[in-house]
Amino acid sequence: MSPYFVELGPQSLWYLLEGAGRTLWLGIWAIALGTILGILLGCIRTYSRVGAILLAPLIDITRSVPLIIQIVLINSALGISGFFWGPFVVGVLVLGVYTASYTSEVVRSGLQAVPDVTKRAGRALGLTGLQNFVFIIAPIAGRIAFPGWINVVLGSLKDTSLVAVIGYVELLRASQIVITQTQEALIVLAVAGGIYFVMCFAISAVAKRVETMQR
Repeated sequence: MSPYFVELGPQSLWYLLEGAGRTLWLGIWAIALGTILGILLGCIRTYSRVGAILLAPLIDITRSVPLIIQIVLINSALGISGFFWGPFVVGVLVLGVYTASYTSEVVRSGLQAVPDVTKRAGRALGLTGLQNFVFIIAPIAGRIAFPGWINVVLGSLKDTSLVAVIGYVELLRASQIVITQTQEALIVLAVAGGIYFVMCFAISAVAKRVETMQR
């Protein structure tokens, strides 16, 4: 047995779990921000022609430029401007906006997938435009968009690893530190990969349960 394997003991494992906790904390805030903003943008792009025209280039740019470049550029721009918000805040903002750009497309596709006859039926029942949206359109669109949104959530959770480039010690960065100490790259990365799998599998399992309840 390698002498370094002994060093991958409770202390190293606990450090990886702490990194996983930071990953979840960052992911929760970024996904929450991205979901709220994405729903708003998706609704604007669906129901406002002017809004759709103005937002389309911004969303396309956000989705087209690699996330790691956005993180570095925004962090550098804030530093040059004299704003030092810390890697966590920068990560939440950049990853949140990045998540919102994809969520907006999922929301827009869900809203557009609601049949026109269903929309007209609500109005025929005497509902106002807002009531028709809240009680008929939104629930149907939500069920349609939910699987796509879960994919966005899983992608965003894994993308938190990119925030390590500006100094945030999440799971991947924690594993790199442990690798430096133990020189056991395969073992450490296998453990980190297993933790990512457990987190993503748990989210997928809950999502499947929710989908089953919606049927």
